[in-house]
Amino acid sequence: MSARSGMDYLDVENFLLLCAAESRAMRAGPFPLADVRAPSEFVRGHIPGAVNIPLFSDEERAELGMLYRREGKETAVMRGLELAGPKLVDLGRAAFALCRGRSAGELALYCGRGGMRSASVGWILTLLGLRPHILERGYKAFRRHVLASFERPLNLLVLGGKTGSGKTRVLERLAARGAQVIDLEGLARHRGSVFGALAGKVQPSCEQFENNLALALGRMNPDLPVWVEDESENLGSVNLPRAFFRQLRASPVLTLETSDQTRLARVLEEYGALPPEQIGRCLDHIRKRLGGLLHGRAHACLAEGDLPGLAAILLDYYDCAYAKQMTSRQAAVLVRGDDPDAAADELMRLGF
Repeated sequence: MSARSGMDYLDVENFLLLCAAESRAMRAGPFPLADVRAPSEFVRGHIPGAVNIPLFSDEERAELGMLYRREGKETAVMRGLELAGPKLVDLGRAAFALCRGRSAGELALYCGRGGMRSASVGWILTLLGLRPHILERGYKAFRRHVLASFERPLNLLVLGGKTGSGKTRVLERLAARGAQVIDLEGLARHRGSVFGALAGKVQPSCEQFENNLALALGRMNPDLPVWVEDESENLGSVNLPRAFFRQLRASPVLTLETSDQTRLARVLEEYGALPPEQIGRCLDHIRKRLGGLLHGRAHACLAEGDLPGLAAILLDYYDCAYAKQMTSRQAAVLVRGDDPDAAADELMRLGF
């Protein structure tokens, strides 16, 4: 920590180290975290766990930027004071609510670059008797940390297997047994395939997905391996960071071998409740890759309510895609996947 003009500044790297330590100790975090940027900035990407307490609205921020460019800093600052004045009471109340239950009244806050917005809010909160810690260089510094984190060597173990083999279930069992697991599909709120959209779940922006993934990795013990599911580069509308994806593809793959009967039952269980119109749209989305004949057969099965027949067509399609994907990769271990608990026990017994 450092102090400038009576303000307490906290380096982003140190803050994230504190977050990781608290997470391993099963505590929520070192301080509540406030993002004082405009709402659209927050939605595009923010530090996970932050609460948006904006000093200016999107429209006000745009106005101030225009004034700064056209008339200079003094005019923009004076207009900013005029806009912020009526909001100070609500801002203080929001900060007190964020600190509720913390006797020291400590919180961390940040803006885009650790400049005037966070310094102004920090000064106001100090007057209210709170103890704000301003993240030095703000969100920009956090983003630099995020992108750099994917370039560092990661100790990944990749759980592979065909569609319906039970990868997600086995990863859940591994996590319950104390293994380090990153749920990529959970972070992306998407199962990965064209049918993988989760009902009622809105996907994060690509930037926010990167932020969530980087923080999850930062909470892992670097001396131990981290399990992830084998994924393609795209999970719905979000992409795995390229540097992370390269490491995933270069990491050992442990493959689940699961009977076709079990896989078919799991696919029907997971996707059989989707509305027929949604399934139809998904089939149309992969029409070229399916081919006209299989596309027509799949739609016929859907129209007749023959979901097992439809699932069998799709499993063949995804099996071919998986075999092609694995041509340049070699599975380190093959484990039976029909029983997720037995598969997790076997992987733990093997020392993974």
